[in-house]
Amino acid sequence: MILETFPVGPLQSNCIILGDEESGEAIVIDPGDEADRIHRRLTELGLKLKQILLTHAHIDHVGGALPLQRLTGAPILLNEADLPLLQMMETQADWIGAAAPETALPDQNLADGLSVGLERFPAQVLHTPGHSQGSVCLYFAPLKLLIAGDTLFAGGIGRTDLPGGDYNQIIDSIQNRLLVLPDETRVLPGHGPETTIGQERRSNPFLRGE
Repeated sequence: MILETFPVGPLQSNCIILGDEESGEAIVIDPGDEADRIHRRLTELGLKLKQILLTHAHIDHVGGALPLQRLTGAPILLNEADLPLLQMMETQADWIGAAAPETALPDQNLADGLSVGLERFPAQVLHTPGHSQGSVCLYFAPLKLLIAGDTLFAGGIGRTDLPGGDYNQIIDSIQNRLLVLPDETRVLPGHGPETTIGQERRSNPFLRGE
């Protein structure tokens, strides 16, 4: 298995490549920017991109998706509850003082319970609204790995003061969808360092006692 995480774009969102050396296939999660760099790395690794998975539709997580699709032909998957955010990219760009990236409607709904990923490394989609209405996490049970997007961070949770955000909802999502996972589950968040479910259960100030 190949698993690489690296920050992209001005907000340093974590882009994740997960690849299978045996099949030569890969998925990319949250190509927020720098599509050429991501494509170059896939080429260096000898991997064909199978899916582009977006944990939510904020500009720093989707900005490179369409350029990467044009380079690879891979389908884009996004939860349909975040389509309103996708369609307000000019407004999102104004929030951070950047040019708005070109976007397009996703090829498939990243719906709760959907199986995505690679044949040897499948993931289940967990719908975790709160940071946005369409936020999802990806749980690779055989790998004991959670791709958390901006729902859960090391020592924090996603902000809820942007359109579609809801504090009570994100706490409920984390309690009922994420904290039920094994403590040893490795968590790769949308920004910052990795953590584990157990570590966040014990020390995350937003989740103590949950």
